[in-house]
Amino acid sequence: MKKLLFVMAAIVLPLQLLAQFNLSGRVADAASGNALAGANVVLENTGTGVATNQLGNFVFSNLPAGTYTLNISYLGFEGQKVTVNLQQDEQVQVRLRAQVLQTGEVVVSATRASEKTGTTFTNVSKQEIAERNFGQDLPYLLEQTPSVVVNSDAGAGVGYTGIRIRGSDITRINVTVNGIPVNDSESHGTFFVNMPDLASSIEDVQVQRGVGTSTNGAGAFGASLNIRTIGVNREAYAEAVNAYGSFDTWRHSVSFGSGLINDKFTVDGRLSKISSDGYIDRASSDLKSYYLAAGYHGKTGMLKFVTFSGREKTYQAWNGVPEDKLETDRTYNSLTYENETDNYQQDHYQLHYSKDLLPRLNLGGAFHFTRGRGYYEQYKYNQKLANYSIAPVALGDTTISRSDLIRQKWLDNYFYGATYALNYTDEAGKLNATLGGAWNKYDGDHFGEVIWARYASNSELGQRYYFNNALKTDFNIFGKVNYQLTHKLGVFGDLQYRTIDYSIDGVDDDNRNVTQQVDFSFINPKAGVTYEISEGQTAYASYAVGNREPTRSDFTDKSLNTQAGATDPKAETLYNLEIGYRLRGSNLAILGKGARYTLDANFYHMDYDNQLVLTGQLNDVGSPLRTNIKDSYRTGMELAGMVNFNDFVELSSNVTFSRNKIRNFTDYLYVYDDDYNVEDVVETSYSETDISFSPAVVSAHKLEVQPLKGFRAAILYKTVGKQYLDNTGSEDRKIDAYQVADLRLRYTLKPSFMKELELALLVNNLLNQKYVANGYTWSEQYVGDNTRYDYNYYYPQATRNFLLSLGVKF
Repeated sequence: MKKLLFVMAAIVLPLQLLAQFNLSGRVADAASGNALAGANVVLENTGTGVATNQLGNFVFSNLPAGTYTLNISYLGFEGQKVTVNLQQDEQVQVRLRAQVLQTGEVVVSATRASEKTGTTFTNVSKQEIAERNFGQDLPYLLEQTPSVVVNSDAGAGVGYTGIRIRGSDITRINVTVNGIPVNDSESHGTFFVNMPDLASSIEDVQVQRGVGTSTNGAGAFGASLNIRTIGVNREAYAEAVNAYGSFDTWRHSVSFGSGLINDKFTVDGRLSKISSDGYIDRASSDLKSYYLAAGYHGKTGMLKFVTFSGREKTYQAWNGVPEDKLETDRTYNSLTYENETDNYQQDHYQLHYSKDLLPRLNLGGAFHFTRGRGYYEQYKYNQKLANYSIAPVALGDTTISRSDLIRQKWLDNYFYGATYALNYTDEAGKLNATLGGAWNKYDGDHFGEVIWARYASNSELGQRYYFNNALKTDFNIFGKVNYQLTHKLGVFGDLQYRTIDYSIDGVDDDNRNVTQQVDFSFINPKAGVTYEISEGQTAYASYAVGNREPTRSDFTDKSLNTQAGATDPKAETLYNLEIGYRLRGSNLAILGKGARYTLDANFYHMDYDNQLVLTGQLNDVGSPLRTNIKDSYRTGMELAGMVNFNDFVELSSNVTFSRNKIRNFTDYLYVYDDDYNVEDVVETSYSETDISFSPAVVSAHKLEVQPLKGFRAAILYKTVGKQYLDNTGSEDRKIDAYQVADLRLRYTLKPSFMKELELALLVNNLLNQKYVANGYTWSEQYVGDNTRYDYNYYYPQATRNFLLSLGVKF
């Protein structure tokens, strides 16, 4: 902590006194009064401009007395000019009217929360994403939002990364891009390694916590990430970013846009390449991606084609580091075969259309198609040939039934469908109603091939040893209504009906027949209320029900789950209560003129019925089994605040205190004989225990200063409480609490020969802490030995490291 205070002091000491006059203001939607974050505010004839923050606020400091003209613009709204005679600190209120240009974000808006929906959410603007983007995966760019914990297999944020929100991992977080679901239909996971540098093509992200609003794809059981790619850029642009950092990390990204051609057509594109050796031994990544969008924007209609693709080759570090090597060899990787790699390509195609049918009625829809294919390759020692459909090899009197071999496990899938939303707003602006939904189809092949064997027998090159196909149809329809009963009091209702038809046909990788078919039907209601206490102060409450189907592995492994007494896995249900308070303001007397501030306080209770949790058992290939438990819950308080002094100093902070418990949980411990056959199972019952990977305290803090115009320095500080590796709450199987500080420096110049030149430095783990952010465990016992043997594996995160970036804009 002393080191951290020293660094903060070194940044703050050079600060100079503020100039005499400040020109500040707020930009809002004329119809709704909602803040417009990211609006451009330019001082004419000075070349100086800023973007409004999340509250719609802006400020120009150190201005001499005189007359100034503000030029304010925002996507989808008519521009406005405001002239101010500045003789003292002044504030202006700017209200922009919606313009006739159709920007076509109907489907995105239909699945997003607003100040009127009474749910808990955080909006992350394009500017905030750009400030945080040094080439690391998207989870790392969201780390400062409430209740978020991130981790990286390779240790440095490039390659396979994970995110948990309120203790829920990515399989329980609904992710959409432009309203299109991107969670894998079977595993429910989202693999950001397949979308490298997507952050460079993002307009904004809304993080909804809890059940949230009705959305497309798998149900949200912890949070939703609603991602919107770049919108309409009226002016042509070109950008290039090059970065280099520790572990031979490189990032190259080139973006361009045509601007509005003939006031109707736009083209935007990006090419990116990111590579890194990783902090862990051999945990290298080679990532390539592109983004391309072309659109027609008329007065009442819009047609836009969006495509983006990612291709990755990642050396696997998924085994983690054994606990006994953490102190002596924390970059250890047990995988040594030179091509122990994951290889995957995922291509996304989206066609969006929107149309104003009537002055207050619009329709939006999208067709989408995603193509994914790839494999991971493994060197396996002393494998039974029979498990790979290979006959034994006879050499004289010797029969060889085992061999070293190299195998590839493949995924080859298609995902396609359509989404739509019909929105209506009454003339008075009191009623807003949406009818939306989607139909999606998944068709995926799973198969394995042997590409080399020391004793090949009768096998062929590419010997296929298992194959199964999965088909999944997902349909949902929802209706949402927001109604303003009075000027201060508003109510909303949201009802979704969702059906799933899922079938698997074939043999899995352990030669078990996994053919089966299941159907689910869910009704997901949500309701709430908002109340404007005074200008800038709002209270809200909501209650929502969410349902979700089990994942693929829950079905394929159900026959192995006999010890838990499970047969068919059941769907999970979540009952979610949210109660919150929001404060937005400026010029509070105690803070001084020109200061802006926010405060968010939220209580949540998430009560689960039939939640699927780890049992402590393993299947035939060592993967953990899950079973339904009747009763579990997460409850907590989230606090977030920000104060900004004229864009000179900004302090933001958020903290989550939570209690995450399972009632009546049974742990299973296998007892083996000398031949490693299961002889017994020891059952231990708990009346109440902690849910794994659910820290009781998570916080994020930022102190940012701007001592010179264009130069910003920030200290980012993250704390995460201890996490248990299983559901027993054992101190022998846990991840220790950790605290990490990062330093971020950005210096922006506006030379005459280009729009912008920026040099940026990110120092991760400034205080050089040795910590881990993820792990797993298993336990066993032997006949005649009452000792429990725990095997803990961890994913160490990188010690102090840096990323240096140079960006140019034209």
